[in-house]
Amino acid sequence: MRYPGGGGLTAERRAFREGIRLQGGVRFSAGEKTTVIAKDLRVSVRSVERWRRAWREGGMEALRSAGPANFPTVTDGQFAVLEEELGKGPATHGSDDERWTLARVQTVIRRRLRLTLSVATVWRLLKRHGWSWQAPARRALERDEHAVELWKKEVWPRVKGSRRRAVPGSSSRTRPASR
Repeated sequence: MRYPGGGGLTAERRAFREGIRLQGGVRFSAGEKTTVIAKDLRVSVRSVERWRRAWREGGMEALRSAGPANFPTVTDGQFAVLEEELGKGPATHGSDDERWTLARVQTVIRRRLRLTLSVATVWRLLKRHGWSWQAPARRALERDEHAVELWKKEVWPRVKGSRRRAVPGSSSRTRPASR
């Protein structure tokens, strides 16, 4: 479950919720009705039904917290190894140029740390540790500003085109005017 601020529940909040579930478990063993428990504990009936099902299958232990929902996939020690590898440069790892892409970092993580992470997870990992995307410090020497301006003025308006029709259409799917 996501909360504002980018995190999940704190340890205190998780313990509080576990306490409520355990209170429900005590009341299940006393034979109380689901609706009464839900009203007294100020939770939904559906939640109490879910807790009761877990309690029937696993007892009070099934109502205990399973811990945080998301553990960091890469430990600090592993990230230190990754930073060392990234410091060696992409060419060391078989790339033909000196640019780190998320896919290349993903490959280094898979080879060196033996972890399989998605590209999105790699980006979040790097961002969490203060890494950012690479931007060139200056424009390419080969860039022809005059040609770029000419292209913007003459070619782009023709390529872009208009997104709306000049004639009114119809909202009906069966009429030819709507095509």
